Amino acid sequence: MPPSYETNGATEHTSLLAHFHDDDGRHLYEDERAWVRWPAYTAHVTWMTLKNNIYVNVFLVFVPLGIIAGALGWNPTAVFVLNFLAIVPLASLLSFATEQLSAKLGQTLGGLLNATFGNAVELIVSIVALKENQIRIVQSSMLGSILSNILLVLGCCFFFGGLRFHVQEFNETVASTMSSLMAVASASLVIPATLYAVMKTDTVTDGKDSDANILVLSHGTAIILLVLYVLYLYFQLKSHKELFDEEQQDGGGEGGEEEEEQILSPWAAGVALVVVTIAVAVCAEFLVDSIDSIVETMHISKTFIGLILLPIVGNAAEHVTAVVVSMKNKMNLAIGVAIGSSMQIALLVTPFLVILGWIIDRDMTLHFETFETVVFFLSVLVVNYLIQDGKSNYLEGAMLIGVYIIIALAFYVYPDTDPTQAPKMLWNLITRR
Repeated sequence: MPPSYETNGATEHTSLLAHFHDDDGRHLYEDERAWVRWPAYTAHVTWMTLKNNIYVNVFLVFVPLGIIAGALGWNPTAVFVLNFLAIVPLASLLSFATEQLSAKLGQTLGGLLNATFGNAVELIVSIVALKENQIRIVQSSMLGSILSNILLVLGCCFFFGGLRFHVQEFNETVASTMSSLMAVASASLVIPATLYAVMKTDTVTDGKDSDANILVLSHGTAIILLVLYVLYLYFQLKSHKELFDEEQQDGGGEGGEEEEEQILSPWAAGVALVVVTIAVAVCAEFLVDSIDSIVETMHISKTFIGLILLPIVGNAAEHVTAVVVSMKNKMNLAIGVAIGSSMQIALLVTPFLVILGWIIDRDMTLHFETFETVVFFLSVLVVNYLIQDGKSNYLEGAMLIGVYIIIALAFYVYPDTDPTQAPKMLWNLITRR
């Protein structure tokens, strides 16, 4: 049965249907007749959900347009743009439904749910691309999601929060733990790239043997990263949860207000997750199918599309959330959204895609191109330097945003080259006297 809502004068759930009553003065979604109650409740919850972030949800009009464009075979540019815009509100709805469901499941299950659905858009797009053997899109999308979170999102948090507050402080222990795991993740990309460079310059090792060896290394490394992520979840939610208490208090200090804002019941949130996930999968299918045509007609590299454009869309909801909480001086929450999301991509989503590629016979490896690997390593290094003191200001935010813009410009002019040429460049750099 739909949950009942208080109807006294102090409670104001102002949906479009909230002002329509039956003969007894009750709201229509509280009517005893099922044929009246369920449609009214569905319409009420739908409106409250859309009203929650109405400026983003107006883009939902592009969802049917994007699906129709893809199904009818419209111009690839139109298909790409429409589905690109459609994923923005879908990502926001997915984030909202996840938050609603997490609030009812408690800390442990809520944390696991956020880990699963927090980066669902990137995961769905990458699975579709992996199925179609678009390995470059998968790799650049994963790396792009990490870079957009630790540079663009974190930079915006520091910058806009710093404009309102002279200096902002956060839990440096939690931040350093996350950044240390990010450093481990960067090492997992540097090692395969360096090993590949060494084997490619070795005249004894055959090219096919090198690829096979890198595949074995990637499979083993992916399993280790997944184990590390599981250990981190246990560390955060069980054994050392007191380290994260400050973050929880920062976000949950107004328990009554949060309870008031619960709009979806667990069942409604679950249904919303399923429906939105299916819509994202459909739009992602058409989006990925149109990428090759976009590359040919607009002369944009696959690397730029995957590394810059797709992550900005997929992380749109997280971007807004992190900036809003940072402007309320809730920096622990902002750090958790920005760095925590990047860590999920690096330690959970990317290794999962490597294992999935292993299962469906796709050569998805952790061997990224040399330039991408160096950029990732330097980005993690910069972030580690900035967060080690547990304080932030607008200048540090401007630094991170500046680094991200430089990287975006670099990848805009960076062509999709033959991956076999990258090891030669790396080896020449290493052996240069």
